[in-house]
Formats: sequence, structure tokens, C-alpha cells
Amino acid sequence: MNQANASKSIVLPLIISIIAISFAAIFVKWSHAPATILSMYRMILATLLLLPVVWIKRAEFKKLTNREWLLLFVAGMFLALHFALWFGSLKLTTVASSTIILALQPIIALVGGVILFKERTTKSALMTMGIAVIGAVMVGWGDFGLSRNAILGDILSFLSVIAVVGYLLIGQKAVKVVSHWIYSFTVFGFAAIALIVYNLLAGVAMGGYDSREWGIFVLLAVVPTISHLINNWLMNYVTATTISMSILGEPVGATILAAIFLGERLVGWQIVGGILVLVGVFLFILQQMKRYPKSEIQKN
Repeated sequence: MNQANASKSIVLPLIISIIAISFAAIFVKWSHAPATILSMYRMILATLLLLPVVWIKRAEFKKLTNREWLLLFVAGMFLALHFALWFGSLKLTTVASSTIILALQPIIALVGGVILFKERTTKSALMTMGIAVIGAVMVGWGDFGLSRNAILGDILSFLSVIAVVGYLLIGQKAVKVVSHWIYSFTVFGFAAIALIVYNLLAGVAMGGYDSREWGIFVLLAVVPTISHLINNWLMNYVTATTISMSILGEPVGATILAAIFLGERLVGWQIVGGILVLVGVFLFILQQMKRYPKSEIQKN
């Protein structure tokens, strides 16, 4: 596939990916189950969905050392924490507020890289980060007019970003000897185990949910996973930075879906703040594309 044809052919899959991931927040809002139960069944069912491919690639497990198994375990803990915090956030605040804050992920990842791996940054990157952070603060400020729970939801969303960045940094730096299929399956499995243990210790009811809730559990595991699979496929044709641009599509798509299906609306401060977040992250990602124009493309 030449570059021109690839550019044309990835547009539709990328749009489908953004729509699929945008539905995750809607499914959480539809459910009456606790956040940790939603997170647990999403991980369990997503792990089961990957079983056929993982069975074919099962020989790759032999490549993992004890240290890498430990890192995968820690990554799974971060992922479990991310979903529990984010789903908890969606129970307290609006879809728009929660997903806009999630858009800060590439900026938090840069901060993590600077702190943990001494990666260098630029003044222009810091300026765009500042724009996005100001926007996030304005989104939270708008939630002051809603309730104290909405502010707590914004905080939980921000903490979930830190957790998912921890998960991604481990995947980026620690485990490169297996395909993303084996990595995802193993980390999903560890996350599922962590959430099962938590729910058991916390006394959260793990059964007794009606067919509607189980339908939501399945949708939550399948639809957002379709987005991950599409993105993994797209990595054969575009850089990881290009895929990261889809992060900007999620809060927009989720906000539109929330207005249609949930009747949610934004206040003035949140609209302005959301625009600043998206502009700041957009400019930040463009700068990263210019700094690393020949980023290595993963083909696992």
C-alpha cells in the first residue's frame, strides 16, 4: 500500500475508532453498577475476547523474563486503577468534563517522561501545556456551579490520567519482546484479577445484575476494544503520534453523544475551557510530530 492510498484508507477506520471509544463514557453513564464492577467485567470480557489470537501467539510468553512479568503486573495495577477512577468520575460529573480532562494524557505522559526518563522538552511545549492546563482548570471551575460531586469527579478523572500514563510508560519502556496482543492480554488479565480482589475485599456485589447491566458490560468490553484493535492495525501505516490525535476526537464525540443520549449540556466556562484544552493538546501533538517526524512504526 503506497502512502497516498494509505492516507485515504485510514480515514474511515480512524473515524470508526473515535466513535467507538467515545461510546465508552455513554455506556458507563447508562449503567447503575459500581465503577469497580464495570471496570472488572470490562477487563474480564476484553481478556476473553483476545484469547483466540493469544492462543495462536502463545509461544511468545516464553520470551518474558521474571522482571518483565513483574512490570506487566504493575502495568495491570495501573490500568485497573485507571478504569476504576475514570468510571468513578463518570458517576459524579458530566461526560464532557471527564473526557476533556482525559485529553491531557499526552501532556501528562511528557511530564512523566521528563521525571522518570530525563526526557527533554521545549519552551513551546511548556507553553502549549500551560494552555491545556488552564483549560482544564476552567472546566473544573464550571463544575463549581453544578455540585461538589462534580468537582470530585473532575479530580478522579485527572488521577485516572496519571494512572493510565503509568500503564503506558511501562509498556513503552519495559516490554518490547512480545506483540501488543500478548501485552494487552496479560495486562488486561492482571487488571481483572486486581479488580476481582478489590471487589471481594470491599464486599462489592459481583453478581445479581440484570440482563440490561450485562448487556452494558458486554458493550463496554467490545466497542472500546474495537477502537484499540483498529488503532493497533493503523500503527502499520502511521506513527503513534498520528494515532494520538484521536485523543482529541474522544471528548468531542463523547460530548455530542452525551447531548443526544443523556441530555447533558455544558456551561459557558466549560465550553471555553474545553476549547483551550483541545487547542493546547492539538498544538502540543503537532510539535511532537515536528520533533519526531520519522517515529518508528510498530508492526506487531
